[in-house]
Amino acid sequence: MTTGFFWDERCFWHAGGNYVFTMPVGGLVQPLAAGGLPENPETKRRMKNLMEVTGLFAELDTRSAAPASREALARVHPETYLDDFKRLSDAGGGELGHAVPFARGGYELAALSAGLSIAAIDAVAQGELQNAYALSRPPGHHCLPDLPNGFCLLANIAIAIEAAQARGLAKRVVVLDWDVHHGNGTEAIYYDRDDVLTISLHQEGNYPIDTGGLKDRGRGAGEGYNINLPMHAGSGHTAYLHAMDRVVIPAIEAFAPDMIIVACGYDAAIIDPLARMQATAETFAEMTKRIRSTAERLCDGKLVLVHEGGYSEAYVPFCGHATIAALSGSEIDAPDPMARSLNARQPSPAFDAFLRQSIDDMAQQLDL
Repeated sequence: MTTGFFWDERCFWHAGGNYVFTMPVGGLVQPLAAGGLPENPETKRRMKNLMEVTGLFAELDTRSAAPASREALARVHPETYLDDFKRLSDAGGGELGHAVPFARGGYELAALSAGLSIAAIDAVAQGELQNAYALSRPPGHHCLPDLPNGFCLLANIAIAIEAAQARGLAKRVVVLDWDVHHGNGTEAIYYDRDDVLTISLHQEGNYPIDTGGLKDRGRGAGEGYNINLPMHAGSGHTAYLHAMDRVVIPAIEAFAPDMIIVACGYDAAIIDPLARMQATAETFAEMTKRIRSTAERLCDGKLVLVHEGGYSEAYVPFCGHATIAALSGSEIDAPDPMARSLNARQPSPAFDAFLRQSIDDMAQQLDL
């Protein structure tokens, strides 16, 4: 059994408008000599390149996939939204939501991104692969059924879950979101349901600023099946692993899923322009080892990681390489060239103790 890696060069070609960071060019906002939105192809492309150079890429079962069908998209997104998206895409591109611009053909590229997630989950659910990673772009965890935002145009993971459930490949699914921003789209889609447990570890008050509270536990049949862990800015390696051990793994064990899916963002890394956390490549590797072990104990190892955020072109490749090596059990290493410096910048013992106590307090409020 092998680890699958689902990717497609065309996903790197998804393009937005003329932006500086998240601000449209105009007025006093000057154009950049290069770049634009933080969500750009280079973090993903450089991650794949690093894997090729070290040999990790050759150890994986690498595949592309067909774009998600209209039927698959419509299980999550209203027909009116899909019609508007396709019409604007065909007309040359534009923007339907908040800071989610796209060029001509953006609809097809977003459908391809969702298709990579579908194919990865399908292959793992059927036992064709032990586990898998989907390098989906554009990302998806902020996308609401009828409103894109936060660089996300389609809800990739939810679309893939619904496709798997429609085929009878999974009944109970966990979505663990360790992207530094709250997974508000995935939460909204499953907020009333008890067959999908959503867990989001995110920086408190980052993005979106009005969602992701500890008290938001689900509604109706979904009450208790949504868990938010808003973590303090400055949380580092020890705090993230404590959150996994104290909250995430016990919650997953209690739910007893058929499959675990990780919304895998690398923006909690200490080198990221959109967050203030202090995770390192080692943090992502250790979280992956923990969740892989949990999947092996609970659901025959059925685990899929779907790429979300992470905006440091320099550091995302090392975080991604460490994660995929841990997912596949590979012995190929890409040593973190910044490890010594980043480890020296981890929280002090006193702050770490405060962070751990904060997580313990939230766990108690969550009855874990």
